[in-house]
Amino acid sequence: MNYSEVINTGFSGLKAHKLRTFLTMLGIIFGVGAVISMLSIGEGAKKEALEIINLMGAKNIIIQNREYEEEKLKIIREKSLGLSLKDFLALQDSVPYIKHLSAQKLIKANFIRSVDGKSEARVIGTDSRYPLTLNLFVDRGRFFDEFDNSQHANVCVIGHQVRRDLFAFKNPLGQRIKINNKWFEVIGTTLKKGKAKGKIEGIEVESIANDIYIPINTALKKFELGENDPQLSEIAVTMEDPGYIRDAAVYIDRLLLRLHRDTEDYKITVPEELLRQAHETQRIFNIAMGFIAGISLLVGGIGIMNIMLASVLERTREIGIRRAIGARKIDILGQFITEAVFISLVGGVIGIAAGFGISKIVGLYAHWRTIISVFSIVLSFGIAVSVGLIFGIYPAYIAANLRPIEALSYE
Repeated sequence: MNYSEVINTGFSGLKAHKLRTFLTMLGIIFGVGAVISMLSIGEGAKKEALEIINLMGAKNIIIQNREYEEEKLKIIREKSLGLSLKDFLALQDSVPYIKHLSAQKLIKANFIRSVDGKSEARVIGTDSRYPLTLNLFVDRGRFFDEFDNSQHANVCVIGHQVRRDLFAFKNPLGQRIKINNKWFEVIGTTLKKGKAKGKIEGIEVESIANDIYIPINTALKKFELGENDPQLSEIAVTMEDPGYIRDAAVYIDRLLLRLHRDTEDYKITVPEELLRQAHETQRIFNIAMGFIAGISLLVGGIGIMNIMLASVLERTREIGIRRAIGARKIDILGQFITEAVFISLVGGVIGIAAGFGISKIVGLYAHWRTIISVFSIVLSFGIAVSVGLIFGIYPAYIAANLRPIEALSYE
């Protein structure tokens, strides 16, 4: 008997019990779907974490003010005024191996308009080193320099979302926008970078697309600070070598604690450490989800074995007749293995489609990014075929080793 006959015979056995065959496939379908959706969620989370880290600067140390309730903040401010230019200068003079240092002040903007539109952008006062520290690129015009900062110039650089809101398709360079009651000239626009916004290990990062940057001296002189509002919102420190980051973070912590009179009203974030923590969290998630998906595939494999054993019992006389007219053990073995592998193949294909669907539904309703990779498809499909082969061998072996005389006499 040639191999095509073996395949046709195997398919005929499955067609005779369509519902039973489909129910047997369900374990494989759910298992493959779970593997693909799990890996797609993991890949999406990994991609999102990398984008957030890039927005923060992978080689940076980020120093921010801690948030407190109003009553507690008043008590804190009696000892420490929060991040200030004094801290910035102390870091600049004391911390070794600093490559770049940038100060930022978030301005409360209630009113942002141009002649053509309005915006709800973030307004950030910063210095000329900001593009170097945060890997910011200007696609039109220029970023303000130290001269603009020293002169308290009313100039600004806007993100691409702000440009669209305020100027639509017009060239924004040289145009003026009004922030609260101050007019600013647009001298540059930033290149689109990264995602809209994100959160990693409890740290939320906003997009640069909806930012307006002004010189920090202008921000501190021409916009009033609120009560108990610190002079600076954030200080970003870029080290010359990533190997210095951990030691520098410890040194910075000790220095700021001394400057703030032993009041830890600031927090130090190391994006590189956050990325490592995110990867560890993702690894644990993958292991847990992989275990669940593995159970589904195991159940599917047991279902295949169970159905194939039942099929062997039902078709004992058929096997005896085929052996009597010349079918070899290898032919019977091939027939039943073909049936088991076919169940896994079809279940794997349907499972891949289910995995795509689950990933899209999760992304849509849970607002998680999902990325389906070729690796996840190949891995899940390979596992499905292996399950069919492994769990189909024993029933096939039982069928192939039935004695023809006993099989023919089986009722």
